[in-house]
Amino acid sequence: MATFQAHETAVIDPGCTIGDDTRIWHFSHIMSGCTIGERCNIGQNVVISPEVVLGNNVKVQNNVSVYTGVTCEDDVFLGPSCVFTNVINPRSAVNRKDQYMKTHVGKGATIGANATIVCGYTIGAYALIGAGAVVTKEIPPYALVVGNPSKQIGWVSEYGHRLYFDGDGLAVCPESGEKYLLKDGEVVRIG
Repeated sequence: MATFQAHETAVIDPGCTIGDDTRIWHFSHIMSGCTIGERCNIGQNVVISPEVVLGNNVKVQNNVSVYTGVTCEDDVFLGPSCVFTNVINPRSAVNRKDQYMKTHVGKGATIGANATIVCGYTIGAYALIGAGAVVTKEIPPYALVVGNPSKQIGWVSEYGHRLYFDGDGLAVCPESGEKYLLKDGEVVRIG
């Protein structure tokens, strides 16, 4: 049986799967049918809707809404008050629960504070979405994205540092020393 910690004010609906060493803080609601991995941290006033999947070591900061249709791989960081959507054209008087669109957040990606992720797109592994950005398209791995609507302004390492590529398309993370190659508009870690 999984061992996780939940504050007494948290609401956890039946039918959830929550991994070992996960912590769920004040006033958060974990809805039925969602899967939360091991060593996750779910901050205060968070809503995790039905059927959401969070990998291991996902950090969800305060006031985040993660709606049905969202999956996050391991090591994803969801900044304070960021939000996902799941219907492209919501109307109060029109029930569109059968039209939820999927959004996938790749391993190690970061979504900044107050960012909005419009449904139906993939955010690539290790991408960094700046605070307040509004994502309305696919985001490639390692991309640095800011603004409303969001636009890519560069690339980042797996440690979250901006990468500066030389004439041969090579860059080095200043913290980890890991090397990256930019070729044909894509970044890959090479060492």
